Amino acid sequence: MANTGSPSPAETGGTAVAEDSSAPLIQLLDPDGRLRDDPVFSAYAQDVDAEMLRGFYRDIALTRRFDAEATALQRQGALALWVPCRGQEAAQIGSGRATRPTDYIFPTYREHGVALTRGVDFAEMLRIFRGVSNGGWDPRENRFHMYTMVLAAQVPHATGYAMGVAQDQSDWTAEQRERDGEAVVAYFGDGASSEGDIHESMVFAASFDAPVVFFCQNNQWAISVPFEVQSKVPLAERAAGYGFPGVRVDGNDIVACLAVTRWALERARRGEGPALIEAVTYRMSAHTTADDPTKYRTSDQEQSWVHRDPMTRLEKHLRDTGQIDDAFLAQVERDADALAADLRSKAFSFPDPSLEDSFNNVYAESHPLIREESEWFRQYESGFADHQTGGNR
Repeated sequence: MANTGSPSPAETGGTAVAEDSSAPLIQLLDPDGRLRDDPVFSAYAQDVDAEMLRGFYRDIALTRRFDAEATALQRQGALALWVPCRGQEAAQIGSGRATRPTDYIFPTYREHGVALTRGVDFAEMLRIFRGVSNGGWDPRENRFHMYTMVLAAQVPHATGYAMGVAQDQSDWTAEQRERDGEAVVAYFGDGASSEGDIHESMVFAASFDAPVVFFCQNNQWAISVPFEVQSKVPLAERAAGYGFPGVRVDGNDIVACLAVTRWALERARRGEGPALIEAVTYRMSAHTTADDPTKYRTSDQEQSWVHRDPMTRLEKHLRDTGQIDDAFLAQVERDADALAADLRSKAFSFPDPSLEDSFNNVYAESHPLIREESEWFRQYESGFADHQTGGNR
């Protein structure tokens, strides 16, 4: 991977293709599936070949099928809630594939594509949404943290972790950092960007040159609040106020997302501090399965983004360049079917936690009030059992 320095947004010369802003939007694969050159970031995608692109397509297809199957499971009552990511797969998979196994990831609750790149078992991710676990996977194995349901709460955690990494590597040479250095990625959405946690994290990260990449997926909606209410300027421009670079990238362009994230991670490992990436994408489905987007956006708005679908864009490029055929697509579909069947089987086999477990997990040690409440609920439950068997309640 070429080392092209650490450009500011003004220095990147990015291709400005966004209709809604004069800020440069980095794009290497346009909506028609054509590859483009960028004076800085193309160097970070030089190794992207046919095999890698086919792998990207498979990643998107599997993530999208997982998302659809989880949504169906929630509708059937197998999950309490689901958070879809349809339309945001390129931003997630491109950035996830840019990381090294030694990097540490702090996700929100929608980074299913990033989880795939980190080797997290999709079925295990359903445990928290079924309400049978506080997580579902061991973050120490994949260096992919637990999903965070509290808006923006993971970003201070990511910054603090990155500050610790900087301390651990403070006596390393520049060559050691670039070769073996660890970096951190903090994911959040455009809605979370209005939280104070984001501002505070960026202040600390800049002050201490923490090796953290702030990756914002701007999917245009903070539940029902449109982006133009969240910010009057592109989010990437906020980085200048903290003293580090901000880059705006086409979040539906998987090649550009890979390249820009590689650039940001490289400078972080070199000890040059944080960077902010704003991946401009679109949430093609509801905010969660508890949301009804027809209440606040029109079908015309949704249709205006259909031609930018990251999966369609990549498929068009691969077909036009003869890098895939119908046999490849059929195999990907079979793999997705197998994944969905396995997911459904495992989701219905999760054991329900006992009531005792729920009380035991509140405090590390026994607590008088918890013991009292536990006993009350135990008696309450036994009353139902007696009633079912003809006894007195």
